[in-house]
Amino acid sequence: MSRARDELELKARITDVPGLRRAVRSAGARLVFRGRMTDLIYDRDRQLARRGQVLRLRVYRPAGRRAVRAVLGWKGRPSARGGYRRRQELESGVADPYVIRPLLERLRYRVMRAIDRRVEVYRLSGAVLRLERYPRMDTLLEIEGRPAAIERAVKAIGIPRERFLSESLAYFARAYRRRTGRPARLSWTRP
Repeated sequence: MSRARDELELKARITDVPGLRRAVRSAGARLVFRGRMTDLIYDRDRQLARRGQVLRLRVYRPAGRRAVRAVLGWKGRPSARGGYRRRQELESGVADPYVIRPLLERLRYRVMRAIDRRVEVYRLSGAVLRLERYPRMDTLLEIEGRPAAIERAVKAIGIPRERFLSESLAYFARAYRRRTGRPARLSWTRP
């Protein structure tokens, strides 16, 4: 049986992707995934959204021809904790994402939003680092883990700590629009 866990994370806008990759490799991070990651956000009459909760099917499509995998997850209301974005989270692997979608639809859940990105996922000193490139928005680096692991990773890659924020993806999308005058595009296709 799955147990709720606290997810702690920080995000930063990345302007030098090749430099970040060099820093991550130099720090000794291990690449664990490269490919596309799609989040399908489900709700039923905005019941979850009104409570600040998220039901998400995350689909990983590795570069190359390896098998697609997926994770079904629930996230609680976000909060701040010690300067990190915090949410309770329950997740479970899904053997076949093409079966779970009709199941959710039969339960009257509908895809409310899709978020697509190309990602590189690294592990470093107990933290997970995810470089995220969206269809039209800034490239982000998300670091997730326990506070000490997050801080070790930030220090190891050499990005100033003040560039990391405990803000949501929506915050970064609004910042992109303010800076460029163009709306962020977070999906290649509609759900």
